[in-house]
Parts: sequence; structure tokens; C-alpha cells
Amino acid sequence: MNQPAQDDKEQPLVQHLIELRNRLLYSVYFLLAVFICLFPFATDIYAVISAPLQAVLPEGAHMIATDVISPFLTPLKLTFYVALLMSVPFILFQIWAFIAPGLYSHERQLAWPLMFSSVVLFFSGMAFAYFVVLPMLFNFTMGIELEGVSAMTDITKYQDLVIQMFFAFGFTFEIPVATVLLIHSGIVTPEALAASRRYIVVGCFIVGMLLTPPDVFSQTALAIPMWILFESGLFFGRMIKKRDEERQAAAENSNGQEH
Repeated sequence: MNQPAQDDKEQPLVQHLIELRNRLLYSVYFLLAVFICLFPFATDIYAVISAPLQAVLPEGAHMIATDVISPFLTPLKLTFYVALLMSVPFILFQIWAFIAPGLYSHERQLAWPLMFSSVVLFFSGMAFAYFVVLPMLFNFTMGIELEGVSAMTDITKYQDLVIQMFFAFGFTFEIPVATVLLIHSGIVTPEALAASRRYIVVGCFIVGMLLTPPDVFSQTALAIPMWILFESGLFFGRMIKKRDEERQAAAENSNGQEH
């Protein structure tokens, strides 16, 4: 029979709240430390983020700042987002440290790989947006020439677009983790998901339309990976469900032999 990670003695509610507060403070302190370390490189970070657009700007074109303090606030805001993203592994570790004592052994065996996979998939989604989607998008938009219109993008609006794309692709790349959790928790079955595949594909394109700029390239670039990620989550979900069924059958057999 599975046992929780700690003994059955329950800690007082106040002690749990104190531990939760400490975990939150550790996360905030870590985020601030990373932000302070990155602050001197704020302009360099913005230069890296703006590279996909700068590479395709027409000759003589450049980015502009429509607000007086944008050249200062925009890189500062971007640096905070970068610090937050870099702090995600540490924050997830604090969450893990808080909830792990209350999990059963088989739950801990599944939770740690899922947390690790979540971080890897999120950053993979960001990398996909930066190296594939953004260059494709800017090559398409910069290729549209309107008479009397010069291509001069505002730095704040560009940053907002990039951050939106990063988070959109980062979260949508979490589909395998969400699929595995749904199957493992018993909310849905692999067979039900497989039978709903056609609707899920349509849903991927709808989500791609809602989360990306209104062009077919970025929408398709988000929808197709979502579909592939769903299929991978379905594959691993079937494996985990089969393992859970074997574990449950073994436990029932052992209990039957004891009686």
C-alpha cells in the first residue's frame, strides 16, 4: 500500500501557511536577484530580442520610440520578463518542495518528470517562436510595401508583440503535460481523446488564430506544433495509464493474497 512521503501526523494550518509564505518570499528574492544581475545588460537583452525584426527591416528603416521614457522603460520591462522566465525553474522547485510531502510515492515519481518537462517545453516554445515564427512573420509583413508608408516599428509595441508570442507558444507547448495529467487523473481516457482528434485539430487552429497576429503563417506555425504535441501527450498518457493499471492490479493481487 502506498504511503504519503511523511507520517500521518498533520501539521497545524498556521505552520503550513508559514511555510507557504517562506516559499513565496524565496521566489520573490530569487526573482529580484536575477533582475538586479540582468539590469546592467537591459539594452543588450533588447538588442537580442529585436534581432529578428532588425534583420529584415528595409535599408534605412529603424525602430522608433513614441514616448519620451520608452527607451528606458521598455528595456527595463523586458529585463523583468526575462528575469521572471529565468526564475521559473526555481519557482517550480519551491512549489514542488511545498507539495511533495503530501504526495504518495507514485505521485512523486510522476510529478517530478512532469515539472521538468513543463520547464523544457515552455522554453522550447519560446525558442520556436524566436527562431522560427518571428522571422517568418517579419519576412512576410516587411515584404508588404504600401506607397507613402515607411516601416518604423515602435519599440514598446514590438516588445509587447514578442512577449505575447513567447507566452502563447510557451504555454501551448505545455499540451503534452496537460494531456498526461487529464489522462492520469481519470478526467478523460486516451480512447476518448483519440476519438475527438478531429475536433482537437480544429481547436488548435482556432487557438492559433486567437493567440497570434492575424496572419496565416503564425497561426499555422502555432496550430501544427499544438497538434503534434497533443499526439505526443496522448502517446505518453497511454503509457502512464497502462502502468497505473498494472500497478493497481498488482496491489489488488497482493491484498488478495494477504487475505
